[in-house]
Amino acid sequence: MRCRHRLSKLLLRHGIRFEDGHAWTDRHRQWLATVELEWPAAQATLLDVRGAIDALAVRRDGLERQIVAMLPASPWTAQVGVLRCLRGVDTLSAVGLCAEVGDFQRFARAEQLMSYVGLVPSESTTGQQRRLGSITKTGSAHARRLLVEAAWHYRPRPKLGKTLTERQQDQPQAAIAVSWNAQKRLHHTWTRLEARGKRRTMIAIAAARELAGFVWAITQIE
Repeated sequence: MRCRHRLSKLLLRHGIRFEDGHAWTDRHRQWLATVELEWPAAQATLLDVRGAIDALAVRRDGLERQIVAMLPASPWTAQVGVLRCLRGVDTLSAVGLCAEVGDFQRFARAEQLMSYVGLVPSESTTGQQRRLGSITKTGSAHARRLLVEAAWHYRPRPKLGKTLTERQQDQPQAAIAVSWNAQKRLHHTWTRLEARGKRRTMIAIAAARELAGFVWAITQIE
């Protein structure tokens, strides 16, 4: 992501924008190959960053293949299976949550998991006054980031697409029901808070907190 940001900001400084779809798609990569900057130093920087991105993508893909290959023999196979039933949580996100949280059964309530990943509001109490502040950001920053990224997938209307249907095959019906309830609840959170004029980044945090609750619920299924 740092390399991608570096490249995009370099192009913006030269007034160059990609306006033919989303960034980092195949179309975007083909477009990048045609970009030529006027200054030799800038062009050299562009080529260097493009090469770094390609090298990191190869490394990332190789590590992903190794993780997927090791998963069937891991103690997290069942947990990863039910977590993948959730919208926005595929194999790598599920494995990342398992690696960061460990045993989900050690949390007696969903609120304990929310607190563990630092998604609950901080609190300041003085006498009879109780004030809530920003989230605590305690615990695993990686698990928190995974949940926030997944929370953005709940902004569109609830639906059961082909990819999610395939991930839910052979999984318990109770897990599929939790997944559907999560879609309805978190989409409602998005629409309700957007109607109140809240910033989307703040809404994503609120949705991630609720998603942590559904993560806890779905990992309690036996």
